[in-house]
Amino acid sequence: MQLQALKAGFLSFILAAALALAPLSVLADSYSDQPQVQTFIDMMVDKHGFKQQELVAVFNEAQRREDILELMRKPAEKRLQWYEYRKIFLTPARIDGGVTFWKENAQTLGKAGAAFGVAPQIIVAIIGVETRYGSNTGRHRVLDALSTLAFDYPPRSEFFTAELEQFLILAREEDIDVVTTTGSYAGAMGYGQFIPSSYRHYAVDFDEDGKRDLWNNKMDIIGSVANYFSRHGWESGAPVAVRARVEGEEYSTVLELGYKPNTVLDAMRHDGITPIEPMPDELVAALLSLEQEDGPEYWLAFNNFYTITRYNHSPLYAMAVYQLSEEIRAAYEHARQQQHP
Repeated sequence: MQLQALKAGFLSFILAAALALAPLSVLADSYSDQPQVQTFIDMMVDKHGFKQQELVAVFNEAQRREDILELMRKPAEKRLQWYEYRKIFLTPARIDGGVTFWKENAQTLGKAGAAFGVAPQIIVAIIGVETRYGSNTGRHRVLDALSTLAFDYPPRSEFFTAELEQFLILAREEDIDVVTTTGSYAGAMGYGQFIPSSYRHYAVDFDEDGKRDLWNNKMDIIGSVANYFSRHGWESGAPVAVRARVEGEEYSTVLELGYKPNTVLDAMRHDGITPIEPMPDELVAALLSLEQEDGPEYWLAFNNFYTITRYNHSPLYAMAVYQLSEEIRAAYEHARQQQHP
């Protein structure tokens, strides 16, 4: 019995070692000779002036990743209820990490707030939700992720083909290594997890050193997140969301209108919807229902909430960012009071 166990353990060890040492081509399919990839290469040559041989060499390195396809099919925003999703992000570690990040980058956050009008706690919370303040910027090669989703994920092939195009242009513009750069399973990069098109259009060189670096330069990272929000309609000093009470049945018609602000509060009151704290009647809001363990919880979401969903098109995501931002702000202010009573 002991001999059999030893043999089994040795064989498992050999198999694990072989898999670890095997080239990626053994573990995943290469894209080097696929007709659709050649068509894409031809487009990049004709449209953007890339050299064909260089792109062929790049796609010789690209690998189809089944794990990425599996992750894309089961995003947390679609399989979890709010009370489950919230627990991922509203944690003491993430709140404490946000306070530390704010303290370490207070001057830059203040500069970004002045330049773009975005509250520091929102910038910090985005970075906290996306990468735990840079501790997890993604383990997947961006080339693999975007190639897999562009050529082997038909539901969003058009979108990710465009992002692959943007990534190659971005790599050329910013001198980024196209083969070794890592990010999320959807090809998002850096502290703020910008997809390539967002990186090209919204990243800023906030310290004016001639390069937009979203992995190592905190000024660029913070300024870029703030610029993204500003460019997508963030309103300085305006509310994000507030709890609401509902009565009767008319509120359901407002609930069905979605999470983009659609109804003034004055009209909502006639439908049995009331904010739990005083808010101007002329504000436009959406009504949200978020599932808690003991039943639905209702919120009024304003323009700034919708702006957060431009970062990730999920009301669960936006609410997690908002609630984390409020927890970070409260903890940061408490820490300052303790330091300077």
